[in-house]
Parts: sequence; structure tokens; C-alpha cells
Amino acid sequence: MEIIKGAGTWAQPAPGAEGDWVEQLRVPHLSVGTYCIPAGGVDGQSPHTEDEIYVVTAGRARIVAASGEAEVGPGAVVFVPAGEEHRFVDITEDLALLVVFGPAYGSRE
Repeated sequence: MEIIKGAGTWAQPAPGAEGDWVEQLRVPHLSVGTYCIPAGGVDGQSPHTEDEIYVVTAGRARIVAASGEAEVGPGAVVFVPAGEEHRFVDITEDLALLVVFGPAYGSRE
């Protein structure tokens, strides 16, 4: 058992950065981290080779994916399958996302 401290908690990205990704746990079959994008920021991610779950812990935005789009806010849980183009847009409040990858992020590259 492990308590993952700080997972899903908003942190201001470094000056000049559009967003910030911090991995807090990695085991072979999954990883957990926090992705933060400030209000008005740009989500520059590209499709991942792993399945992904986002849990919105703070902020508001819209997620746009190949399979559709939706408004998201605290408590929203979004599944994005491996390889699907997706990004957060119209970020109106600082966005903090708890992110779970299966298998671990970058392990299928």
C-alpha cells in the first residue's frame, strides 16, 4: 500500500511553460501523475501509446477527442484509449488532472 501524496493537486507550471506533468507513481502496469494547465493555457500533448484516465480535481475546460467532446470540471472522469487524438481546450480555470496510464506512461513507445 502506498499513499500518493500530491497526486491531483494544482501546481503552477514553470515560467513560460504551457502545462506541467509530474509522475508520482510508476509500476510496470500503470503510472499515476498530475497534469496542470493554467487558465488560458494550451494543452500541447499528442496521442499516447497507453490507455488513459483523467480525473478532474480542479478547474474547468473542454476536452476534444477524435470520438467527441465534452465540458469537464471537478469530479469528471474521462477515459481516452491508446492512440486517440485528444486535448483540453477553452481552459477557463486553472486545470488540475489526476492521470492514470495503463500500462505505465511511455512504456509502449
